[in-house]
Order: sequence, then structure tokens, then C-alpha cells
Amino acid sequence: MYIKRSLEAKVKDMAEHFPVVLVCGARQVGKTTLLKKIAEDKNDIQYVTLDHPRIRELAKTDPELFLQQYSAPVIIDEIQYAPELLPFIKIRVDELKLNGQYYLTGSQMFNMMSNVSESLAGGVGVLSMYSMSRSEIEGRDSIPFNPSTIKGFTSDDTISDVFDKILRGGMPQIISDPGLSYEDYYGSYLQTYIERDIRDFINVKNEGKFIKFISCVAARTSQEVNLADLAKDVDVDRKTADSWLSILVTSGIVVLLYPYSGNTIKRIVKRPKMYFMDTGLACYLSMWNNARALELSAMAGAMFENYVISEIYKSYANNGIETRSRFTYYRDNNGKEIDLMIIENGMLYPVEIKMNADPGKTALKNFSVLDSLREEIAEGVVLCMSSSVIPLDAHNKLVPIKAV
Repeated sequence: MYIKRSLEAKVKDMAEHFPVVLVCGARQVGKTTLLKKIAEDKNDIQYVTLDHPRIRELAKTDPELFLQQYSAPVIIDEIQYAPELLPFIKIRVDELKLNGQYYLTGSQMFNMMSNVSESLAGGVGVLSMYSMSRSEIEGRDSIPFNPSTIKGFTSDDTISDVFDKILRGGMPQIISDPGLSYEDYYGSYLQTYIERDIRDFINVKNEGKFIKFISCVAARTSQEVNLADLAKDVDVDRKTADSWLSILVTSGIVVLLYPYSGNTIKRIVKRPKMYFMDTGLACYLSMWNNARALELSAMAGAMFENYVISEIYKSYANNGIETRSRFTYYRDNNGKEIDLMIIENGMLYPVEIKMNADPGKTALKNFSVLDSLREEIAEGVVLCMSSSVIPLDAHNKLVPIKAV
């Protein structure tokens, strides 16, 4: 069953303006299904996957013959397996001088992006894809979240509803098949991820430690990165821990939220915070299989924050908008923290995340640090379990998390 993805319109738009469109993302988030749906609509696009060993070998050893056999327009799935194709695609693109000829997918893996940048500079539109957002699951339009766009909005969410969503996650297969066991799915997913994406990049003898490492990251979701602690818990050196975290980031499993770096601010904490882009996977790895138990646990706040942050990221990615320079957080050595700050057009929008329904004005207590920042301060919000938008003062308001 195809569930309409918000990124579909952006892929079609990119194909009107670029000869090559690359859709990046972790395994099983729906990249192939999305492109096959576009091919079905257009009715003239071939499909080939480099997951097939013989096809992959042809692509690597004789790229020119491969592109003769699979002529444009064509979808090439898992392009990271045959980067040798990229220079030859560039030659074809220069010859054809047509847009929308090559649709590529990749698992945001390691050297792939640098290979694409070097070979197809200026001729490729790159889009990031994650597991399904709440708006996609519910069939609503996915709009980039910005406090200034939130007006009247109501929600009938209960905290139990939200933790059911957190535990289940947003992978298309688990959403489209409600009877599929959560533990069966994520257990299989993790094994596939290790076997297909990781084994070639770490020593086989370290697979067990790598799984333990991912689990340790999941247990620390929404926290600052502490490589020394992660390395100690897994019994690897700091350099290995850094390398493995980079693998999680480049394969689309984890995102890092970097701290604000304004020149006028002193004594700010410099470490990024880490979040899983699918909370179902984070719950599985940190050994939660009951939403009620998670809701009442000491980890509830961290998972709730992870859920909200990942939904905000997805709202931008689903519209093809780059997030790396747009999101930041604030924390200083005095313990003052703002969970998220969105920077757009020279304006800074502060966002606090609270798990209760009425956190009140105390949720704004750290917003006072904003007076010393260089950007102009815009509207702020406290994303929480409120049932409607409620003004807190002239510039800030409570907003239901469903508005994301």
C-alpha cells in the first residue's frame, strides 16, 4: 500500500530543474517506493537496483555498458554501491542536456556525498528522506514548522496517544501493517542495517560492540554527545566512538543538533546533542517495548523531546529544505538552556519542549538569555500537551505538539 509522501512533490519539482535527483535516507524509509510511484505516474522511467550482485558488478566494472543497458530516464537504487557510475552519468547528462533523466537513491553513506559532489557538481538536486512524519501518517499537509505560522490550532492528544506513536515510530512498513510486531520489525531492521550498510566499514569482530554502541546512543538520546563516556561503556577508544557516531549520522539514523555559536556569547557549551530520526528504533535499541512503562519512566522526557525535534526536522526535510544551518540549541555553563532555536531570515525563533499540558510562564525563564544574541528575536513557543494555542505574553505562546 502506497502512503503519499510529502517529498513526492519536491522530487517532481527538482526533476524539472536538474538532470539528476538524489534521494538520500536510511534503509526502509520509503525512498524506492516513492521513486517507483513517480515512475508509475510518468510511465517512461526504468528501474534498476544495485542491491542485485550481478547488476552491481556490471555497474562497477563497465559503467558505460551499464548505462547503455539502462538508458535514461532511469531510477538507480542504492547508488553508493557503484560510485564508478557517477562520472559516466555526468557524461550522459552533458550529452543529453535534459532534466529529469537520472533518479538516484542512496543511504547517505560515508563517501557517497563527496563522490556525488565531485562528479555531478551543479547538476544534481539532493533531498533527504526520513521515516514518516505524523502529518504524513495522518494524511495532512507537511508544512515547515515555524512559530510565526501557528495561529488557531486544537488537539485532542492524550499523553498516552503520544507515547504510542513514539514507541511505534514512523517506518512505512510498520505504519502500513498495524499487525506487524514492533519488536520483529526493528529486530529485522537492525540486522539488515548491519549486514548491508555497516559490515564493510567496521571489523566483523566488532559487530557486537557496534550494536551495543547504537544502544548506548539511544539510551542517551536528547543528550549532549559525550564520546568519552560512550567509548568507555562500549570498551572502544574515543576515535572509534567518534567514527561510529559519524556512521549513524551519515546513514540517516541520527542527527546532531549543534549549539549556538554567536560571537557575543561566552561560556556556552560546545557539544552537540544527538537525536534519533525514528523514535521506534530508539525505543527498541534502549529496550522499551511498552508505551505505558516508557511514559512513566525516567526516560520519558528525553523520548518526548526526541519525538518533537525529529518531527520538526522532518517538516523541513519533507519540503526539501536544508536543516543543518537552520537549527541550533542554547546551553551555557550556568545551566540555562533553550531546547531549540530556529534561525530564518536573520530572525531567531526560540522553542521549548515540555511534556505537561500547562507549563506556564516558567517555561520561558531561560528566554532572557536571548537579549544578548546577535539575531533579532522573533516569536517563541512552548511545545507541549496543551489542547490549543494559548498566549503566555505578547511574544510567546503554548502550542500543542500536534501543530508540528
